[in-house]
Amino acid sequence: MDKSRKEALQRFCKKVKIRFKNLELLDLAFHHRSITNEKKHIQNNERLEFLGDSVLGIVTAAYLYNNFENPEGDLAKIKSAVVSEKALAPHAIEFGIDKLLILGKGEEATGGRSKPAILADCMEAVIGAYYIDSGYKNAEKYVLEFIIPEIEKTLSDGIKDYKTQLQELYQKQAKKCPVYQLVSKTGPAHDQTFCVNVLLGDKTFGPSQAKSKKQAEQLAAKIALDYLKEQK
Repeated sequence: MDKSRKEALQRFCKKVKIRFKNLELLDLAFHHRSITNEKKHIQNNERLEFLGDSVLGIVTAAYLYNNFENPEGDLAKIKSAVVSEKALAPHAIEFGIDKLLILGKGEEATGGRSKPAILADCMEAVIGAYYIDSGYKNAEKYVLEFIIPEIEKTLSDGIKDYKTQLQELYQKQAKKCPVYQLVSKTGPAHDQTFCVNVLLGDKTFGPSQAKSKKQAEQLAAKIALDYLKEQK
């Protein structure tokens, strides 16, 4: 690997806040299969992409499971949306992956550097490489940096969480908004437990406990939402 390529990879790492012990492995993540078609002795990123796809999937699924109480069908829809080409390709461009891709001449000539499928696959290959290089926890941290905003965007675009559902239903019925009340916060700063109630007029639902205030509010909202639906 020449000096300029090494410096470009180091700039990429700095930009996305990751550290690679093995820059050769990271470099491999940018080698599209089209380069192998033209130069048989060069490896490509397909195996890393295969691994990265699985790491991306488990990180996303675990985050959704731990932070949302939506039914399995909703979680599957959210996961499908945020790990798609449509979601990943813009992040690849934002991170500068398009500029680091190594393509065969044919793929380069047909605009491969801007194809969503190639960009998304490379995103997954980088995840796979980082998992091998630095372990699951570091790969998880990297993935969550861009997946959490995608999840929040997906929710705001249509798949509604329990707080949103409760607010819409309660406003429709009572012309008022739910009020969330932090009952307690216990434990050390790195491992706190939040206890929350939600008030609908003079009725209190909860308390619900979780490792984040947001999640505790979601759990309390589900209790109140189930109650309102039963009353209909």
